[in-house]
Amino acid sequence: MNSRFRYIFFCIIEYLLAFSAKVETLLFEYEMFSDYKPSNSFDEYFINNLNSRPEIFSPLLMSLDRMGLEELNRNHDAAKKLLLRHGATFRLNDTGAKGTERILPFDPLPRIVSKKDWLVLERGLIQRLEAIDLFLNDIYGPQLILKDGIIPRSLIESSDGWRPQMMNANLPLGRWCHVSGLDLIRDKKGEWLVLEDNLRCPSGVAYFLENRLVMKRIFPNLFSGKIVKPIDDYPSYLLRTLRELATWTDTPKIVLLTPGIFNSAYFEHSYLAQEMGIQLVQGHDLICNDNYVYLKTTSGLERVDVIYRRIDDDFLDPKNFRPDSMLGVSGLLEAAKINRVAIANAPGTGIADDKMIYSFVPKIIKYYLSEEPIINNVKTYLCHSDKERDFVLRNLSKLVVKSVSEAGGYGMLIGPHSTTNEINDFALKIRNNPRNFIAQPTLELSTVPSLCDGEIYPCHVDLRPYILRGKNTWVSPGGLTRVALKKGSLVVNSSQGGGCKDTWVVGD
Repeated sequence: MNSRFRYIFFCIIEYLLAFSAKVETLLFEYEMFSDYKPSNSFDEYFINNLNSRPEIFSPLLMSLDRMGLEELNRNHDAAKKLLLRHGATFRLNDTGAKGTERILPFDPLPRIVSKKDWLVLERGLIQRLEAIDLFLNDIYGPQLILKDGIIPRSLIESSDGWRPQMMNANLPLGRWCHVSGLDLIRDKKGEWLVLEDNLRCPSGVAYFLENRLVMKRIFPNLFSGKIVKPIDDYPSYLLRTLRELATWTDTPKIVLLTPGIFNSAYFEHSYLAQEMGIQLVQGHDLICNDNYVYLKTTSGLERVDVIYRRIDDDFLDPKNFRPDSMLGVSGLLEAAKINRVAIANAPGTGIADDKMIYSFVPKIIKYYLSEEPIINNVKTYLCHSDKERDFVLRNLSKLVVKSVSEAGGYGMLIGPHSTTNEINDFALKIRNNPRNFIAQPTLELSTVPSLCDGEIYPCHVDLRPYILRGKNTWVSPGGLTRVALKKGSLVVNSSQGGGCKDTWVVGD
């Protein structure tokens, strides 16, 4: 071999060795994740060959690598003890009337959303809530959307969330949805989609705030550098939103109405009341006189202007809804309808929670705003339609079927993970009550590395941002990421074995 070819040969070998070393560095740059194997879904930390996603992940991944898996597990144990000391528990009603008090499973590996992505999501959430508020004002008023045939009247009037008692209500600022939590997912292509709208009494925000407090102890250097967008001011924004609803006074009396200590979200009720500096009350603490609402105190009755209610419509007012309710306040509805008390969220918002009505939200956006949705829905099949019901029944083993009025992961069939008997039982339920069910494709939800039993593996996640609407609209940066901590599970609900993560919005 002459000298020229020998030189070229050795240059090629040197290049190949350098390239091989570079690939090896990319694969094992972060030792903590050397055994991590992303699933077929869109993984939010890594792409092919475990290359990390854009540079926004570098500070976190370097911190994790310096920390090591052993220390991360120690921090995880400390975090659980801290959450227990703070009382960050939820009640799982599985063992009788009193249920079981549990810590919401917490995962210390945060979910990261770029600021660029977040700005799009923020605009999409504001757009969606604006359209839904216009929709609620319309269906409880002139009902133009029904007269124009955009939504069948029968679907509205047959919904469990429909409250005809709220017709022609005069609400402060024309707002119905003051505190909302919309559930978002990313599919296998990384596209953000709206999975559900939660507009009555959305929960989880206390865990969202507590998770951040814990994460600040685990990764103090990242927070001191202002890499992560803060969320600590949520209670201040919530209090401001509630104050703005009392349009008749500058010094409103605000209370948080809870069902009591045995409610699954009682920790959140007491937490938010304390953070806002308002009183936590139950139905028996309030009384209605002459269409005004009063708080019973040792010095007499004190007028209440705003009620942040954490009680479902059915139990809110025994005079107008369930007469056997011991949780609500008799006469509350009349006071709300004539603007003598503001209720957040307004009774009747549950009609837009209905998963059947969810499927019409893109049309609702176009009807009221003349805009295309910024965030799309998941493809949805309506079982009340003969054609779509036939398709669903033929494909139950491939679809996710949901009851339109259930929450918390109940009333749901995940076809690929169900037995033949379960599928047959659901087919019968659909035939007997088609209005009560919708179906969606079984999506491959995006995954995020998660810590469970001392190991790191990919888990499916969703995201619940919180939107506050008073005179203006404010969207929490990030939100509560719920995570399916059982390997391979798609169910993120705490009642079904799910947990939660902190969500970081980062970037310039």
